[in-house]
Amino acid sequence: MKQAHIFDNRRTGVLLHITSLPSRNLGADAYRFVDFLHQSGVTVWQMLPLGPTHDDGSPYQCLSAHAGNNKLLCEAYIKAQPWVHTEDLAGKKIYTIVANAYKQFYENANEADWAAFDSFCQRQAFWLEDYILYREIRNLNHALPWFDWPVEFRDRDPATLKDLAEQRAESLNIRRFEQFLFFQQWNNLKTYANQKNVKLFGDMPIFVAHDSADVWAAPELFTLDETGQATKVTGVPPDYFSATGQRWGNPLYEWQAHIDEDFDWWVKRLSTQLELFDLIRIDHFRGFESCWEIPASCETAMEGEWGKAPGEALFNKLVANFGELPLVAEDLGIITEEVTALREQFAMPGMKILQFAFGGDADNPYL
Repeated sequence: MKQAHIFDNRRTGVLLHITSLPSRNLGADAYRFVDFLHQSGVTVWQMLPLGPTHDDGSPYQCLSAHAGNNKLLCEAYIKAQPWVHTEDLAGKKIYTIVANAYKQFYENANEADWAAFDSFCQRQAFWLEDYILYREIRNLNHALPWFDWPVEFRDRDPATLKDLAEQRAESLNIRRFEQFLFFQQWNNLKTYANQKNVKLFGDMPIFVAHDSADVWAAPELFTLDETGQATKVTGVPPDYFSATGQRWGNPLYEWQAHIDEDFDWWVKRLSTQLELFDLIRIDHFRGFESCWEIPASCETAMEGEWGKAPGEALFNKLVANFGELPLVAEDLGIITEEVTALREQFAMPGMKILQFAFGGDADNPYL
């Protein structure tokens, strides 16, 4: 299979997450960093996942596989919009800033502004509607995970969700508007970077957080029981880094359910990421060949076992939908011949750690 054209040229890049910028947002410092990269001849800006995080702040355990983190929004950019007639947007929390901005948008936006907002909501409805409901219900339940909500919310009772949508209509629209602002700010930054010959390099964790809009919206696609509790969780077996392995705790995929729906969940997930980034790193690529499956009752990863994953069928589907895949496989750890064959079949570059080359003999793959 032909490699994506973005890999035709040798490039140099820098890994710097948005939160490591001085302002920690998508404002002027992000554009200044693009200018610095351009002036330095650097053509790749790599970063971590952009999703809204749990309280621990880890971008690898996000509340959504599609949504943007509202904490990355630039307040100055919002204030500069033509529909802002006063600068009274200040608030201690970003939600307050966005709520005040939405009020001004509602009162002052012209037809073109509204058309852009409506278009965004329609195009992103496949994830946006579940996400805003999830965030609203989670907030009303004092940030409890969805599997600990009252059963009517946990199990997505249609009448209950309909009532909530009617009673909390304005709050839900503010949450839609928040994502509209994020994607607007991000797309402006991406356009600027691409004009400066800088490609944005994203990061897509193979697994999603148990407490996330994605798992709440489609529990049948994950290894859960009827109450939403995980029956098997993710991790890696014991190795030279850890005698007990790593127990990450994400639910695994019910791969047969994904096969039955022709990998529609994955097509939608990648479509969002390809809108945000020029190329994407897949974290824990080897999990597409086989996953380390740990019984949820086990406190460590020692008692897990390898379970096969339908990586070839999945990537065939993604190629059929998107053509060349600008994906980079994070292939560190215990990599088998089967994993390497899967990566090479779909022409994905792997990763090599420079420091690992300083040791061993001539067979060291990191040389």
